[in-house]
Amino acid sequence: MSAQKPDKICYQPIGWVKTEAREVPRFYKISKVKGELHILPKYQPGLKDIKPGEKICVLFHFHKSPPFEEKHLIQEPPHRPGEKRGVFSTCSPVRPNAIGLSVLKVLEVNGNVLKVEGLDMLDGTPILDIKPYKFEGDNEP
Repeated sequence: MSAQKPDKICYQPIGWVKTEAREVPRFYKISKVKGELHILPKYQPGLKDIKPGEKICVLFHFHKSPPFEEKHLIQEPPHRPGEKRGVFSTCSPVRPNAIGLSVLKVLEVNGNVLKVEGLDMLDGTPILDIKPYKFEGDNEP
C-alpha cells in the first residue's frame, strides 16, 4: 500500500534577511554582499553551535519572483546569452517551487542574528531553514 502524496506543502519562515544592498549577485559563490539573518527568537536555541568562520546552507523563498508558468521551463541565463537551458540546470529564481539555496560564511553570531557574507538574497527574503555545510572530502572551513 503506498502513502498518499500531498497536493500542497506549506512552510513558515524561521526568519528574514536584512541587508542594505539594493542589488545582489544571482549566485552566492560570486557574492561578497554582507547582511544579517534575523531568526525568530523561538528558534534561537537551534543556532547553538554555529560559529564564526563556518559556512552554512540557507534555504529561502524567492519572494519577489513572478509566478511560474510552463514557458519558464526553458530559460536564457543572463550570463549565457543565446543559450537556452532547462530551469533545473540554472540558478534562476523563477522556478516551479520558488526555493533557493545559498552557502554563506558566518561572520558573527549575536543571539538570534547571524551576520553573514555571500548573500544572493534581497532584504526581506524569508528564510525557510538553515543546515550545516559539511560535505565529505571538502577541505573548506
